[in-house]
Amino acid sequence: MSARMEEGRSMSDTTDASAGGQGNPPNTRWIQLAVGVACMVAASNIQYSWTLFVPEIQQAHGWTRAAIQTAFTIFVVVQTWGTPIVGHFVDRHGPRVVVLIGGLFVGLAWLVNSYATSLSGFYLGSVLGGIGVGAVYATCINNALKWFPDRRGLAAGLTAAGYGSGTILTIMPIASMIHNSGYQQAFFTFGLIQGAAILLVAGFLKAPKAGETVFSDQVAQSRRDYTLGEALRTPVFWVMLAMFTGTVTGGLMAVAQLGVIAEDLGVREMPVNMYFFTMAALPMALMMDRVMNGISRPLFGWISDHIGREKTMFIAFSIEGLGILALGTFGHNPWAFVILSGIVFLAWGEVYSLFSATAGDAFGTKHIGKIYGVLYCAKGMAALLVPIGNLIMEATGTWATVLYMMAAMDISAALAAIFILRPLMKKHHAQNGVVLDDRGKVVVEDGLIPAQR
Repeated sequence: MSARMEEGRSMSDTTDASAGGQGNPPNTRWIQLAVGVACMVAASNIQYSWTLFVPEIQQAHGWTRAAIQTAFTIFVVVQTWGTPIVGHFVDRHGPRVVVLIGGLFVGLAWLVNSYATSLSGFYLGSVLGGIGVGAVYATCINNALKWFPDRRGLAAGLTAAGYGSGTILTIMPIASMIHNSGYQQAFFTFGLIQGAAILLVAGFLKAPKAGETVFSDQVAQSRRDYTLGEALRTPVFWVMLAMFTGTVTGGLMAVAQLGVIAEDLGVREMPVNMYFFTMAALPMALMMDRVMNGISRPLFGWISDHIGREKTMFIAFSIEGLGILALGTFGHNPWAFVILSGIVFLAWGEVYSLFSATAGDAFGTKHIGKIYGVLYCAKGMAALLVPIGNLIMEATGTWATVLYMMAAMDISAALAAIFILRPLMKKHHAQNGVVLDDRGKVVVEDGLIPAQR
């Protein structure tokens, strides 16, 4: 009897830690979400504006594309593979200090780039930027997962959207400053701006206390908090890691190489007439991509909160694969290039809301910083493939081969979501006493959990 009481007490403690019981969540969590989004917006330019700098750096120094893009690879690898370490400090010390440190590194990275005169200088800037963005990104995503277990997909999606579409307002000013004042001045000015912005808002971040959050009644979620070691021993984790790597590779390659692909397809400077204004195909595509990338994360996250993560993955990954196939076939047309690249980004950005939310559902949130941090390393593995895309293109003379390979990985992940991940998740949750009834309601120990809103 004593053992059973102790087990019940332990389960209760875990429930409070991971989902805070079943009370009504406070409105202050929406403030926390807004602060996290603001931090992500300020950190996003390092990744999503990089493609604008590559041609100017190449023209100024005469280095090869592959050598310059190595800086991008270094940035992504450091950002992603450092995430488990960031998650450890977030889980132990809370979000505020970690994001403040991240803001300092973000600003410093661009200042280093503004003074760099060698490849090693840009590689150093990439290391600093990876540390800074990794600290901001991992912390804000983890905080959203902890504050919104009942709307985990939407919250993670909105937070990730801040990173994915944060350059909507800055893409044109950065491009203009590069053109008028040089890439060095653009690095310097926007480095100061975004670093200061992160430091300004990071002081408002905090983690939820017990009793401030609720479970979902639409999506099965673990009632216990797995440690990192326990999560690594589950097949669910490794299937998600493989799927994450496959799907993120195509989108990441598009982010880094879109300007290069546009140039090689001959559409970079071709005008696209929107009737009320005309713009070259590449900046038009970049603007549309930021919008679609931002929309996709909360949109598919919200959908997954209602129909389930695996079904949403199947829909999104299938759209991305078909979009990449079409881009490889029709991308020589400037209109097709703009529209199809937007479709690719619409169906790619959601990986950062779906996999983070699924990790929280499967493993709880007490140690989610470390667990999702390791899972997020998939982006680092995918980044290693970005320079390989250039090599394949140079060997075949066309980007079509690369795009078709990316499409195959996306479609494979879409099928895996339904036929592999979904049954594994059912078994995983059943072992923890969490199942769904025929009406789609969550059942725990044969009792229906009422909706908590």
